[in-house]
Amino acid sequence: MDTTPQAPIEGAPLIKPSTNDHALYDTIVEACRTVYDPEIPVNIFDLGLIYTIEINDESDVSIIMSLTAPGCPVAGEMPGWVAEAIEPLPGVKSVAVELTWEPPWGMEMMSDEARLELGFM
Repeated sequence: MDTTPQAPIEGAPLIKPSTNDHALYDTIVEACRTVYDPEIPVNIFDLGLIYTIEINDESDVSIIMSLTAPGCPVAGEMPGWVAEAIEPLPGVKSVAVELTWEPPWGMEMMSDEARLELGFM
């Protein structure tokens, strides 16, 4: 399964690439897949809401994510849900989750699995 984040929207600021060669990366991705947008029956990773997963040598995790819309009713809660899913993972020292609106989320950021689940394929 390809878990590579989709390319940013043309003209939008580039988001730093994820640290996908770290031993914790796949476990963190799976933890992100346990968090769902309450209005869309697809996990936030496959929706393309997780822009960057950075893991340093001390196993501090930094997530940059977005939401489907700035007015999302769970905007204040979703970063906490992501942190709560990752913090208990063995080997994770700390977690910081940051919301960004650049580039804005779009349906083209969804994985093929998400598109299939939502009937867009």
